[in-house]
Amino acid sequence: MKQSINASWLQNFASKALLVSIFLLGSAAAYSAENRKPNVVVLLVDDLGSDEICTYASKFHETPNIDALAAQGVKFTRAYSGAAICSPSRAALMTGRSPARLHLTDWIKGEMQINRKMLAPDWQPYMDKERVLLPEAMKEQGYATGFFGKWHLMPKPTTYMRYRNDKKLMDEQEAIFPEHYPEKNGFDENYAGDHSANQGNRFLYPETKRFYNLKDKGTEDDCITDILTDCAVDFIERKKEEPFFVYLSYYTVHRPISGKPEYVKKYKRKLVDNPNAGYHMKDPGKAAMMQSLDESVGRVVAKLKEIGQLDNTLIIFTSDNGSFSEEYVINYRGYKTTPYEGGTIVPLLVTGPGIKQSVCDTPTIGMDLYPTILSFIGAPLKPKEHVDGVDIMPVITGAGAIKDRPLYWHYPHYLMTTTPYSSAIVGDWKVIYFAEDEKLELYNLADDPKEENDLSAKHPEMAQQMKDTLMKILDETNSQVITHNPDYDPDPNKFSGGERAYKKLKGKKKKQ
Repeated sequence: MKQSINASWLQNFASKALLVSIFLLGSAAAYSAENRKPNVVVLLVDDLGSDEICTYASKFHETPNIDALAAQGVKFTRAYSGAAICSPSRAALMTGRSPARLHLTDWIKGEMQINRKMLAPDWQPYMDKERVLLPEAMKEQGYATGFFGKWHLMPKPTTYMRYRNDKKLMDEQEAIFPEHYPEKNGFDENYAGDHSANQGNRFLYPETKRFYNLKDKGTEDDCITDILTDCAVDFIERKKEEPFFVYLSYYTVHRPISGKPEYVKKYKRKLVDNPNAGYHMKDPGKAAMMQSLDESVGRVVAKLKEIGQLDNTLIIFTSDNGSFSEEYVINYRGYKTTPYEGGTIVPLLVTGPGIKQSVCDTPTIGMDLYPTILSFIGAPLKPKEHVDGVDIMPVITGAGAIKDRPLYWHYPHYLMTTTPYSSAIVGDWKVIYFAEDEKLELYNLADDPKEENDLSAKHPEMAQQMKDTLMKILDETNSQVITHNPDYDPDPNKFSGGERAYKKLKGKKKKQ
C-alpha cells in the first residue's frame, strides 16, 4: 500500500514537473521572441527620384505598397543621396563616409575623357578593405546578412585601368578584383552582386540567368526584380529564427527601360484612356518597371508578416541618386549626375517598431544610414568608421532633433551632363562651384527649391562665404583636387569630350 502511494505521488509529481517545464520553456521562448534583436531590411532602388512615387508626386505610376510604407512610418522630404551618381553613393551607404573622403567619386568604371580643360584626379574605383562596412558591423552583432542585386563597387581593370595605360596598375587591380565581391565584404550570401552597372538587356527571362549566382533562378514569367525578390524572400524564410540583415539593391529602375510586356501594355492603355489627365510622366515602360518594383516591396512585407517578424523589422526604402531624366522630376531642377536638387533628392521611407507615421523635413544624407541602423538595433556606434554620418533615430522616432550640419558633394569628373563641381548646403543656402571656369551659383532653397534664381551676383558676400565653407570642408576631408590640363587644345575644331561621345561622332563620320 505504501509503495502504491509513493508510485502515485511520483507519477503525479512527474506530471506536474512536465507541465512546469513546458510552461518554463514556453515562457523562455516568449521572452526570447520578445527580446530578439530587430531585423533590418534595406530596399535600395537604382536611379529613383522621390517624384516618381505616388506618395511624393507621381500621378502616372502606381506604387500602393511603397505608399503603404509612408502611411505606416516616416516619410522624409529632404533626404539626399551621398552622391548624384551610383558607385560613390553606394560606397557612402556601406561606409558611412563621404565619397570625397573615400576618393571614390565616380561611377565604376568611369569614362575616359579626351582633350578636356581639366584633369580628373587619380580616384579609387573600389572601397578600402580596412573599412568596417555596415554588413560587417551587423555580423559582429550576430546577424545573418544577405545581399541581393546591384553591387557596383568592384574595380574593373580590363576597362577602367586601360585608360591610364599602366599595365602594372591594371595587373594590381585584376589581382584584387575577387576580394571585392559582397561575400568578401560582410555578406553571408550574394545573389547578382558584381561589377555590373545596370541590368542591360538582362531584365527579362531567360537573360536574367546571366547574372552572378542566378543561373538556376527564375521562370519565363519573371524579370530580374522578381528573381531578386524570390531570393530575398527565401533568405528571410531560411533565417527567420535569427536576426537578419537584408540588403535588396534593385537593378531597376535604371535604363534600359525594360518593363514586363503585359505591364507595358497596361500603361499604354492608361495613357489612351486618360488623354486629359495631365500626367507628367508618360513612359509606359518605366511605369511597368515601377509596378514590378512595387510588387516586390509588397512581397517582402508579406513574407515578414507571414513569419511574424513584420513588427520586429526596420524597413528602409531609398535610392542611390535622383532620376536619370528630367521627364521624371517634377519638384526640382536637374537629375542624376547634376549638382542640382534633382540629382541628389531621393525618397526615404522608414518603418519599424516604435516608429509612428509622420512627415519629416530634416535634411539627411546617405551616410546617415550606417550609424542609424546600428543605433536602432542597440549596437555601439563606430564613429571612427561612419565619420560623415549621424544617427537620425531621434527624428525617426520623434524623440528629438539632430544638430544642423553642412551637407556636401564633390564630383571632380566630366560627364555628358556636367563638368566638375563641388557643392554644399548650409542652412537654407546652397552653393555650387564649377571648377572648370571657377563659376559660383548660389540658391536659397527655402525660397527657391527649384533653384531657378541664382543669387551669387545679388549676394556676393554670401556666395564667397559659402564657397569658403565648401573649400574648408573639402580640405578637411582630404578631397582630391582637379587640375588644369597642360595639353588642352582650345581649338573649337578639336574634339573635347567623353569616349562615348567620341565614338558616336566617329560613327556618324563613317556613315557620311
